[in-house]
Amino acid sequence: MNTVKLRNLVIGEGRPKVCVPITGVGKEDIISQAEYAVTLPADMVEWRADWFEGVYGIREVEDVLNKLRGILGNRPLLFTFRTKREGGEKEIGIKAYRELNLSVVKTGFADLIDVEAFAEGAAALIKKVHEYGGKVIGSSHDFAGTPKQEEIVKRLLFMQEIDADICKIAVMPNSRKDVLVLLSATEEMYGSYGNRPLVTMSMGEYGVVSRIIGEVFGSAMTFGSAGQASAPGQIGADVLKNILDMIHKVV
Repeated sequence: MNTVKLRNLVIGEGRPKVCVPITGVGKEDIISQAEYAVTLPADMVEWRADWFEGVYGIREVEDVLNKLRGILGNRPLLFTFRTKREGGEKEIGIKAYRELNLSVVKTGFADLIDVEAFAEGAAALIKKVHEYGGKVIGSSHDFAGTPKQEEIVKRLLFMQEIDADICKIAVMPNSRKDVLVLLSATEEMYGSYGNRPLVTMSMGEYGVVSRIIGEVFGSAMTFGSAGQASAPGQIGADVLKNILDMIHKVV
């Protein structure tokens, strides 16, 4: 199993790393949330740029990234524009999505770029990000339900095939059994096929447990909230870190 190094953080070894999202609409909100995030025991910060009112302006985005880099210091930054079809806040065309992500990579301020693996041109975008020296977390989100185990594994395999550095899937459970499906798929991918870090989670009330015990099944990262949650079922980062540390000591 390969690991992914982002600054001084190594994903894929040790306990799952905790990432907290920034979801501010305006620049002041974003900066305020970042300043709060660095007071939390989080390993990484995600900027959910689809919340940002100025996200369609590249210079506006670059200005925010510059400020975030100054606040975060050596803490890794994940840049994410989550599209509307995968649960995000805004619509964006394929060309604009590509240009936005590549512009971010070129700044050098973000350490990891989220690329929706089933968007048109995802494989080509990942290749280009790598050419510019960036790293990618390939992602897939299903807010309607939980696919069958074989489908979850198939999606993760596809992300691996198109060379995402980290493979991520989040699904919505409609029952407790759905959470078991997600965890079983994670274990299958990790144990039988995976050669790079996986990030898997079951969202909502039923899925909270998946954010806590992912290490047991092979998930290398989890998302905790820093006030405003970016997805259903997120736990406060400070509480989450304590729980993960306790579990890691005995697994």
